[in-house]
Amino acid sequence: MSADESKDVLRGTTLEVYRFLLKSNKPVGIRELQRALNLSSPSVATYHLSKLEDAGLLKRQDGGYTVDRFLLENSIKISHFLIPRFLFYTIFAFAVLLIELTLLSPPVLTREYVFFVAATAIFTLAFCYETIKTYQRGSL
Repeated sequence: MSADESKDVLRGTTLEVYRFLLKSNKPVGIRELQRALNLSSPSVATYHLSKLEDAGLLKRQDGGYTVDRFLLENSIKISHFLIPRFLFYTIFAFAVLLIELTLLSPPVLTREYVFFVAATAIFTLAFCYETIKTYQRGSL
């Protein structure tokens, strides 16, 4: 399957199964997945794992399933953590705002200074909003 077709599979519970497997550092069995995600039966877990395996995103390994391809574009995987990409932009914008407010503040406020501080604050808030939205949605 192509990357676009694989992304179409990642919706709802199947996306949650994929995200759980991404966070896991070891092969995950069907029962373990069912308990961790509170799925109603092992057959539901098997169904979602089969969808992901057919899409080429998972592989069977050591009696369980592991992620074969990483597709979450708005997230970065560090160890077993999924971090929204916008978090790094938020941190950078916040650092620039702090520098503007502390090191670059003029003795007399000018329109230009107030404009640039306001613009940086708006960018910081926008990146913060996108970070929270991406984290909550688990978006692709």
